[in-house]
Amino acid sequence: MHVSFQPPTLFEGVVTKKISGAYTVAAEGHNQTCTVAASLRSHALADSIVIGDVVRCNTAGQIQEVLPRRNQIARRAALSMPGAYAHPQVLAANLDQVVPVIAAADPKPSWNLLDRYLVSAESAEIPALVCITKGDLVASEPQGEEIEQVAAEYRAIGYRVIITSALDGSGVQALQQALRGRLSLLVGKSGVGKTSLLNALLPNLGLRVQAVSRAMGKGRHTTTHQEIFSLPDGGALIDTPGLREFGLWDVDGEDLAWCFPEMRPLLGQCRFRLDCQHDEEPGCAIRRAVNAGQISPYRYQSYLKLRAEA
Repeated sequence: MHVSFQPPTLFEGVVTKKISGAYTVAAEGHNQTCTVAASLRSHALADSIVIGDVVRCNTAGQIQEVLPRRNQIARRAALSMPGAYAHPQVLAANLDQVVPVIAAADPKPSWNLLDRYLVSAESAEIPALVCITKGDLVASEPQGEEIEQVAAEYRAIGYRVIITSALDGSGVQALQQALRGRLSLLVGKSGVGKTSLLNALLPNLGLRVQAVSRAMGKGRHTTTHQEIFSLPDGGALIDTPGLREFGLWDVDGEDLAWCFPEMRPLLGQCRFRLDCQHDEEPGCAIRRAVNAGQISPYRYQSYLKLRAEA
């Protein structure tokens, strides 16, 4: 009796965890550990399957196909050796929201790094929510006024900013509401408190936390892999290992000003509309807005620094 070969049935799911070439795929309420099928290993996508990707797998637990992404967040990967080609490192895909995490203190906040995250989100046309952690450290200190002032500047641009404390719980409920029903990506350098924030949002996780190195003034890595954590009220969070550097990818100099929402309405109003770098050119509408106090000089300096790197 001849029995015809039946190829394995494919099922569709979302990649929720990635560790050393093994992927957890969630489909219809179940999780399955999958590997990459041999037919896909030679394809460029085989090395860049990320959290949030929608994939098709067979019943043997092999990823056969990665479906097109509706968006992604990527940074410029650090070059491993002289002469190596620049390439993107995709952090996550199919996002509803990017959540840059900056500490109010310990370590000292890096507003330029925050602007890098925000520019990347704007370039990908993904909404951003700014989360400032460790608010308790500056609550009764002079630095607290600076944090509130900077937060007000970002709110004036149009970003939602939530100041939180995993220690006393302030801001956590507001953050929970802002995350509800969305797939959000947490990005921030080591030590800013992403893990403590996750523990505050999901007390049953019990994730391990490490203190900031006093000798180096830098955070220590706690998260070692990417993973999606489901939120009890709906939605999910993607945690990523700490990023000390965040080079922009696929944002050229011509598009950079568009990625600053406060500059966007002024584009095309400069004297040299097509060639203005918004630096030293006469008749620049953006420089005029900075001098008039309509654009934060700190944001403008971030723009110039990123423009020099583009």
